Amino acid sequence: MIPSLYEWAGGREAIEKLFTRFYARVPEDPLLKDVFAAMDPAHAAHVAAFVGEVFGGPPAYSQDHGGHPHMIRKHLDRHLTEAKRRRWIELLLDCADEVGLPADPEFRSAFVAYLEWGSRLAVINSQPGA
Repeated sequence: MIPSLYEWAGGREAIEKLFTRFYARVPEDPLLKDVFAAMDPAHAAHVAAFVGEVFGGPPAYSQDHGGHPHMIRKHLDRHLTEAKRRRWIELLLDCADEVGLPADPEFRSAFVAYLEWGSRLAVINSQPGA
């Protein structure tokens, strides 16, 4: 039986560890620090819940925060650029290695595919008039 990406990643603990590490590094990043300068202290946990749900985990983000429509609204008028999107992915993949997410090619292929899809939607939804 093929596990969900949530299970394959290591569940809630692994995904929270990933985003905690990622958002701890963001303030040091010249390209991303301004994007997240006013970040809520619970931001890492919220993003971990969203990604966990998308990967097949419990529907915590939908139940507590309004699901995908809420996430889209969080990106409105943020004016994200392609350079920032690519850096977000690069840093997140570095953090995935640091925290020990599976290096299995099938897992990483699905993981990167989701990051590409989601980050491109975030850029589109961040532009004026979206």
